[in-house]
Amino acid sequence: MAHCVVEAAEAILDKSFPVLDKGFVRLVDYLGSDQRIVQSARVSYGEGTKTYRQDKGLINYLMRNDHTSPFEQVVFTFHVKAPIFVARQWVRHRTARMNEISGRYSVMKDETYLPDPSWIALQSEDNKQGRKSEPVDEVVAEKVRSILSADSQKTFDSYQELLDMGIAREIARINLPLSTYTEFYWEIDLHNLFHFLALRLDGHAQAEIRAYAEVMFEMVKTVCPIAAEAFVNHRLNAKKFSAEEIEAVRAMVDGKELPLEGRAKEIFLEKLGR
Repeated sequence: MAHCVVEAAEAILDKSFPVLDKGFVRLVDYLGSDQRIVQSARVSYGEGTKTYRQDKGLINYLMRNDHTSPFEQVVFTFHVKAPIFVARQWVRHRTARMNEISGRYSVMKDETYLPDPSWIALQSEDNKQGRKSEPVDEVVAEKVRSILSADSQKTFDSYQELLDMGIAREIARINLPLSTYTEFYWEIDLHNLFHFLALRLDGHAQAEIRAYAEVMFEMVKTVCPIAAEAFVNHRLNAKKFSAEEIEAVRAMVDGKELPLEGRAKEIFLEKLGR
């Protein structure tokens, strides 16, 4: 197989794309492209054996039918700067390689995340792990930001005081807040990256990690535009139906009453956008 070089991707390598107030994502390296996916699927040699249209058709076929191994041939390496609470959500995706800065070896920078007023909202009443879509008013938002900022500053002042006393870094860091920015390198193949993006681009994902996913997906589009389009069509904007829901679809087509009740019916109609 020939080495895959994507000129558009080369142009963004090592460039920092800002996320949140102090974070960023950098594409450090990539291995493969759309071409590598089709080469792997056909176990072919060299380039030019198929047309763009045929390549696009094959990639869509692979995505639609969950033939995942060709997508694993493409690998991305990112350098990410994110608040610790975002990084802790990130590491739940265990199908990647991660190396993070250590507070035992390095002095942590006095950098903490402070949410934009438009992102501060009350607890959702129907989503136990999320916030309402409507932000609080300006007065409340500024009070929240003031509390968060004051607490973070006090904690970092204490952290610096402990360091000045000669206390070990691994002890001094203990009370640092989850809003502290950390940095890590993250290497992952395209199949598992698509799984990450499917979860983290979803509207139910926390807004902060969703912001990182959006920037990363733009980078994926640059390296693998055909695969990214297939992902949107067959995964991100697609819906999966249970056996009961398929029967409900048949009932709708035939003009019959839905064979679903209660919450099952609500979920089905939500999938249909009704």
